[in-house]
Amino acid sequence: MKKIWSLKEKTYSSERAFLSPFAALSQNTKGRLKEEEPCNMRTDFQRDRDRIIYCNAFMRLKNKTQVFFSPEGDHYVTRLTHTLDVSQIARSMARALSLNEDLAEAIALGHDLGHTPFGHSGERILNKLSPEGFRHNEQSLRVVDVLEKHGKGLNLTYEVRDGILNHNKLSEDKPNTLEGKCVCLADRIAYINHDLEDAVRAGILHAEDVPKDVTAVLGNSSRERINSAICSIYEYSNGKNLVKMHPEVERASEQLRSFMFKYVYMTEYAAKEEEKAEKMLSQMYFYYLNDAKNLPENYLELIKKYPLEKVVCDYISSMTDRYAVYTFNKIFVPRGWTFTDEGN
Repeated sequence: MKKIWSLKEKTYSSERAFLSPFAALSQNTKGRLKEEEPCNMRTDFQRDRDRIIYCNAFMRLKNKTQVFFSPEGDHYVTRLTHTLDVSQIARSMARALSLNEDLAEAIALGHDLGHTPFGHSGERILNKLSPEGFRHNEQSLRVVDVLEKHGKGLNLTYEVRDGILNHNKLSEDKPNTLEGKCVCLADRIAYINHDLEDAVRAGILHAEDVPKDVTAVLGNSSRERINSAICSIYEYSNGKNLVKMHPEVERASEQLRSFMFKYVYMTEYAAKEEEKAEKMLSQMYFYYLNDAKNLPENYLELIKKYPLEKVVCDYISSMTDRYAVYTFNKIFVPRGWTFTDEGN
């Protein structure tokens, strides 16, 4: 009898035939933390992608800051739109280099699940408060391993977990897959260019302020700069066991990044807003540390396994910007008394 291939087997066959010898093949995954029944239709990397986009932490990204706290306007980048940018850029890189697009997409969609309210300001604040420190890439892994599905986690594959943990600039040489390295670069390309767009939209910068030697290499618009970066990665890395830009393009990208830190991320205005966020998050941190019973029930369960300081960080980092403000007001801001006419 003729064998009927499942859709997953067709995907396996296509990957073997068309992907680079340096790509991570779905059928060769190192597997999950806990064994489970495989799917006949989807590869494990495709299943991971689906688990991520339907999890609660992913849905909350739409109301988390990228750069500007609770911006007034519908067209500023949020943590969710940033994540989608990273996913698109990482997929484009993977496609150009004949790598596994499904793996790159899954890593990209999960890379910021552990981000705090108020962007990197929130991360710096929790890092100062927590005895263990706080890094959003490590928290993203904790989200998918422990916090999602009421403490059961998403049980993702080794390759996706590795890419999520090692997506930040400081660990860009650490991902064990080229797809993970694609996400490292895609993250940096996305945030520099779209944060620049937001800064121009907010009136903090003008497009003409970008150094001329940067625009001469990368281009004058986000579209041109992103295209320059992806083309450079393809020309420099195609057929090799690496994912890197041409050195000239990398230097220009680092110069643009330094420009953004000086004129957007570390300005006096940004420092004042971070000071406000620090007062808010610090007071909530110590409130829950001193009165843990006020944590939600699912976090009370976590205290049985993990230090209280870590669980408080779990809860605060899970908050969206607006929920953090709501919670702070509920705890610390007096509400007016309500009187009735009864007894008059």
